[in-house]
Amino acid sequence: MAAGLPALAGNRLLVTVVDRRSGEPVTDLKCEEFRVTVAGAPKTVEQCEFTTGIVDTMLLLDSSLIGNIVSPLAFDLIKQLGEKEQMAIVAYHSSAELIQDFTSSQERLRSAVEQVQFGNAPRLLDALYAAIREGFTGASYRRVILLLTSGVDGPSTVSEKEVTRLARRQGVSIYPVYVMGYGRSLMERLAAQTGGASFNLRDMGERMRGSPAERIFQVVRGHYILTLPGRLPLGDDFKVEVTRKQRLLVSALPLE
Repeated sequence: MAAGLPALAGNRLLVTVVDRRSGEPVTDLKCEEFRVTVAGAPKTVEQCEFTTGIVDTMLLLDSSLIGNIVSPLAFDLIKQLGEKEQMAIVAYHSSAELIQDFTSSQERLRSAVEQVQFGNAPRLLDALYAAIREGFTGASYRRVILLLTSGVDGPSTVSEKEVTRLARRQGVSIYPVYVMGYGRSLMERLAAQTGGASFNLRDMGERMRGSPAERIFQVVRGHYILTLPGRLPLGDDFKVEVTRKQRLLVSALPLE
């Protein structure tokens, strides 16, 4: 599985690797199991380290006509906040609306979710773009968007490519959490291009018992840092692959 990267320069990559079957993060990969290529030319991975860390999470909540089919999970996601971690609540429909700025107060976050009103047309890409551009000015740690969505996308004015390029430039990883199967390809691309991962709630319901919120945050917090020689021009033909014979989701984000 491969992930295309942006037109930036650097020598470190944030890489997320998830087992497709279990949905669990893969934590035991060696440097030689990563294959990085630029315009088809292989690049050596000098160092790789799996790490977990604090995240600043923006919960982008679908408030469209059918957004309430996923909104109950928001309360379980709020419960996963760890020490020093903060979350913001943004409702999206035809635009993105900040309901609660970054806070560690789970009480405030729950109250914010309870205020969300449903019944609008979704413009997922427009909302993502606005949230990435304006929503992380006060963030201190790794920037993450949990996109809690039905999977339905209305007509947006910005393109998918514009969203992923801005996310890379701002150092934001996108983690879509969705229900509708026909939205799978978009959700997987958004994740793959930004160092995130996508979660189909129906698939997770078949594989595991209980709430998927704990598994989602397990994946969100865990990632590899790959170090490459020199400073590389990272274009859209830049790829990261894992050679292990296992069904994996691989995504990457360049770090300046």
